[in-house]
Amino acid sequence: MPAGWNSVPDVQNVVPDASPVEHELADRALAERRDAYATEARRFIDAALVVMRRTGSIDPQVRDVVREAGLSNQAFYKHFPSKDALLLAILADGQQRLVSYVSHRLTRVDEPHQQVRRWIEAVMEQARNSEAADATRPFAMNSSRLADRFPHETAASREQLVRTLRPAVLGAGGDERDTDLVHDLVLSRMNNALVQGRTPERKEVGHLVAFCLAAIDRSE
Repeated sequence: MPAGWNSVPDVQNVVPDASPVEHELADRALAERRDAYATEARRFIDAALVVMRRTGSIDPQVRDVVREAGLSNQAFYKHFPSKDALLLAILADGQQRLVSYVSHRLTRVDEPHQQVRRWIEAVMEQARNSEAADATRPFAMNSSRLADRFPHETAASREQLVRTLRPAVLGAGGDERDTDLVHDLVLSRMNNALVQGRTPERKEVGHLVAFCLAAIDRSE
């Protein structure tokens, strides 16, 4: 074999745990692209919420969303194959925010009755807080249409929220039926307030809490 042939050391043998440079570069490029895609998708979701608050409709025109986002139709359809896909993304985003907010409120207390109270107060806050109410009102006004158009997604969304309430109701002495009834009653009161464009007073929320807790106690 000629001198110097294949004299360059095998890098993989020298540094066996190192990732090839091309993999690191690819990972970096993919991460940057993922961040850019996520930023664009968020701009469309936020823009759609602005349009929906302005029109009070859950059927915003794509052109209005694109204009509000300051992006292009091509960018829109890169993220959302249809307007329904955008609407489902908005629903999922709003539900995640609500579940996170409610869960955080519940972590501040340990006693089950107090957790039920905090859950009801947190949900009703969506109608008491003006910014949250403006964002939620179009969905409250069109809840039946949403359930009809997206039955599976609506059911899954409901279960996400029920799951945050269930341990508190069971711990307070209630059962699965009580959990469903408390959830449905509170969501109904919240939606009614949003549709009517009014802000529930604290005493109204307090009465709702007392009613639900009394119902759970009677079921023991």
